[in-house]
Amino acid sequence: MTNQPKFAVIGGGSWATAIVKMLCENLEEVGWYMRSVYALEHIKKEQHNPNYLSSVEFHPEKLKLSNDINEMVAYADYLVFVIPSAFIHSELGKLTESLEGKVIFSAIKGIVPESSLIVGDHFYTHYKIPFKNIGVITGPCHAEEVALERLSYLTIACADNEKAEIVANALRCDYIKCTTSDDIIGAEYAAMLKNIYALAAGIAHGLGYGDNFQSVLMSNAIREMKRYVKRVHKMKRDINGSAYLGDLLVTGYSTFSRNRLFGNMIGKGYTVKSAQMEMNMVAEGYYATKSAYELNQAKKKKKAKTPIINAVYSILYEGKDPKKVMEKLTEKLN
Repeated sequence: MTNQPKFAVIGGGSWATAIVKMLCENLEEVGWYMRSVYALEHIKKEQHNPNYLSSVEFHPEKLKLSNDINEMVAYADYLVFVIPSAFIHSELGKLTESLEGKVIFSAIKGIVPESSLIVGDHFYTHYKIPFKNIGVITGPCHAEEVALERLSYLTIACADNEKAEIVANALRCDYIKCTTSDDIIGAEYAAMLKNIYALAAGIAHGLGYGDNFQSVLMSNAIREMKRYVKRVHKMKRDINGSAYLGDLLVTGYSTFSRNRLFGNMIGKGYTVKSAQMEMNMVAEGYYATKSAYELNQAKKKKKAKTPIINAVYSILYEGKDPKKVMEKLTEKLN
């Protein structure tokens, strides 16, 4: 690998678009894979993604664009995956190029449904990528604020700190600050769990609960996250750090949060299907809820106490009345 590794982003959504924007601040060329030929041609001609963050202008000469995932894998040393977790299995099924020697960073906040694994574990288990070549990019950071170049913070987690620094340096700019961490598993689980808690916050808002309750909900959520993450990966970590509490707060409170929006619609009476259709975007928390709940239940005696996750699961997957479920949840919080 050269001193200046090549980067490619795999995905065409808002967070993928934001990451490409950040990389373009520092790199001479950035690879970008997305399925939509229309979107790729539009970027070449109009200099922006037609579907997401359309205010972000790109210089097409700095982009290596392709709708062939194998071309991007062959091109890049560092691959940043930003595909919704529900679709990553089918996208990886297109691979004929080897991932051997590649460094894989996930900016995906979810669990792969087919394997019930977080993305890093999925690559390690099914593609034999060593953990030293696997990393995670987490917030607190909304794509929409990156587009506006508002000051934002990222945490780059990898067991190999040198690789974490390479990614951090590729993303840092005037409006992006990066810190590094070795808590890959904890950071990735936290990034997944915070979307579930944002759903809960949205449901509560849709039902008419106010700021006082929301603060109690978020306080309980960070403690629940601590219990859950400790069960799956016990190590010394500060759960009040930006990668955990900070990311939870911005996802739970921000109007940019699609998970909060999805939950708000459920609280207002939308069905899951109707909310998904109206949003026309993937709310990772929907898929994460099922995976997180089932993973915890599988632990039996060793499972963590997760009243918030359980409540969201019963609403989304058991068809329980959101109002009645949230009323019962209020009695379990403190």
